[in-house]
Amino acid sequence: MTIKQLRLVESPRDAMQGLKTFIPTEKKIDYIQSLLKVGYDILDFGSFVSPKAIPQMRDTGKVLQSLDLSETNTKLLVVVGNVKGMEIACGHSNLSYIGYPFSVSNTFLKLNINSTIEKSLETIDSLLETCDKKDRQLMVYLSMGFGNPYGDPWSIDIIEEYTDILLRKGVQEINFSDTIGVGTPEIITEIFKKIPPKFPAINFGLHLHTKQSEWEPKIQAAYDNGCWSFDSVLNGLGGCPMTQHEMVGNLNTIDLFNYFDINKINTNIDSKAFAQAKSKAAELFTFTK
Repeated sequence: MTIKQLRLVESPRDAMQGLKTFIPTEKKIDYIQSLLKVGYDILDFGSFVSPKAIPQMRDTGKVLQSLDLSETNTKLLVVVGNVKGMEIACGHSNLSYIGYPFSVSNTFLKLNINSTIEKSLETIDSLLETCDKKDRQLMVYLSMGFGNPYGDPWSIDIIEEYTDILLRKGVQEINFSDTIGVGTPEIITEIFKKIPPKFPAINFGLHLHTKQSEWEPKIQAAYDNGCWSFDSVLNGLGGCPMTQHEMVGNLNTIDLFNYFDINKINTNIDSKAFAQAKSKAAELFTFTK
């Protein structure tokens, strides 16, 4: 793996996207602005997708235009589902990363972005070309990366096969994503032990949806086997609303940071700013219930 120091990605997008109550734009801006002070490496804060599919994210452009980035080193990421979303994203100069939800599951791709594996690989070609022209970095989320509940073919060898395909296309960032929380510590161990060492040109990360009671051995398995990049969500809320499965929640940032503290792993996080962001998160997500 290319990443040799901890990379922390906070994902308020994932916390918000499945909520039915629309969070006012001003509240989103205030919360995201507080997260920009914490010291995360990347902030996955919104998406340019169909507002009919994910109405909560329909104001991503307005949020982006209102953020003050003058005193932060945190890079911004938005998720897109197609070339049209990429075109909208590239109209904003202050984005560094474009996220794209690829999957080895045709069923999930149909549910999530009305696509197929073949079509998604063509989309990735277009996204990479645009990223190169616009000086952006494409982050591919390999959804259903630790198992498939739909009966589509799945194995670690298949994950490796598509990792190789993505590398040959030019992808340099892949997040293995446990979209519905089916990954076990054993599978996480196998994937991180087997695949990243074979593809040192790729930065690999973990995007973990998990129950509160199951997160720690999974993080231990990933970290012990060379994972340095972790996505998390304050309060552990969220998940993908397009799976036709119950959203199990996300890896809680509070739990993740406690894990790092206990294991004496330096995060370089501003503890005061983090406490303020936690307070805002508690207030914001109480408001949405």
